[in-house]
Amino acid sequence: MRVYVPLTLPGLAEAHRTGELGPGPLTAYAVTPGLREWYVSDDIEELEYAALNRAAAASLRALATDPSVQRRRVVVAADVPDKDALADPDRGFDGGSVGEVRIAAAVPLAKAAAVHVDADDAHDDVSAAAAALGAADQGDDDAQFVVDGAEDHELLWYGVQEIPGLVG
Repeated sequence: MRVYVPLTLPGLAEAHRTGELGPGPLTAYAVTPGLREWYVSDDIEELEYAALNRAAAASLRALATDPSVQRRRVVVAADVPDKDALADPDRGFDGGSVGEVRIAAAVPLAKAAAVHVDADDAHDDVSAAAAALGAADQGDDDAQFVVDGAEDHELLWYGVQEIPGLVG
């Protein structure tokens, strides 16, 4: 199963240093029955893109908790055995956890297929979105508009061999 693990640049640097995404348990995003129902599509590429975007939103949440971290969303796409990525059936259709899976143990970085990171030009919008996230969560429509602005930026694709240049 392809999973999308939300990180920050320091988290990616730590994964590069240790050779693993972890420690477990990890929260990741994948094409789950709940995501299929929520997104209403049978196209696997569209569903994987939706899971990637869910992970990017989780990365934004991680950025919002630490103002000292560079404002770039980071998602690592990795392949794990299906049995290792468990969706909570009680939360499968909860809007906040659609596509969410738990992975009990660390994932070897060797299982990573790609890294997705914001371009430098996304910095201002991602910064504003991280700052507005709390108000958006409280129902502020203007703040939600700012958060949605970060989603207008496509994450760039990087090969795993490019991680040293991303974190260096």
